Amino acid sequence: MRGEVIHYDDNQGVGYISGDDGERYGFTRADMKQLVAIGKGTKVDFGRDGVNARDIFVIAGFGRAASASQPGTGPVGAPVSYAADPNDQALGLFAYFKRALTERYAMFRGRARRKEYWGFVLFATIALFALVAIGTGIDAALGNFDSANGFPLVLTALVGLLWLAIIVPGLAVTVRRLHDIGLSGWFVLLQLIPYIGGLIIFVMTLMPSQMNENKWGAIPAGIV
Repeated sequence: MRGEVIHYDDNQGVGYISGDDGERYGFTRADMKQLVAIGKGTKVDFGRDGVNARDIFVIAGFGRAASASQPGTGPVGAPVSYAADPNDQALGLFAYFKRALTERYAMFRGRARRKEYWGFVLFATIALFALVAIGTGIDAALGNFDSANGFPLVLTALVGLLWLAIIVPGLAVTVRRLHDIGLSGWFVLLQLIPYIGGLIIFVMTLMPSQMNENKWGAIPAGIV
């Protein structure tokens, strides 16, 4: 069940969660599955044992972004801790690509391990080559290459549509990859530097994850 911490006394290690079912559940520090800071407003997932919560997993932390209308949005992300999804380690490369295009389409907060980033890059590249082949074949069949004034209309349209589909999730997963190595998402603007900007980002995306929680989230699941 999902819920939100409505009170937590760090000195005594006890608190209460308001569940999505409208009920209130008590818990202690021992019921936490992670050693992370929590407080009023922390979003959690938990199991129930009567009126008590157990096996509490933090989904989104609290902090300066807790009161924002859209916490964690924008290229930099929010300076608030977001827990890793425990199911991430079971995801394959295509599953990461699919998720980037759906539930994490414009998600600039949090962290992305190398597998998540390169899974997106791999299948975006495969999609590009497939559409180039299809577009070229259709344009050739239509005779769009037969004259000096010919224009590969289908090829241009397909590649343009792919670019529109992946530009936002591609930027988002790059920002999350930068967060994962402890850098601000604003470093993504290095891509605007001619010649060397893209190379710098390429090198950064190859770097291993920080093996500790940072201000953008917990260590992504599956790398430790």
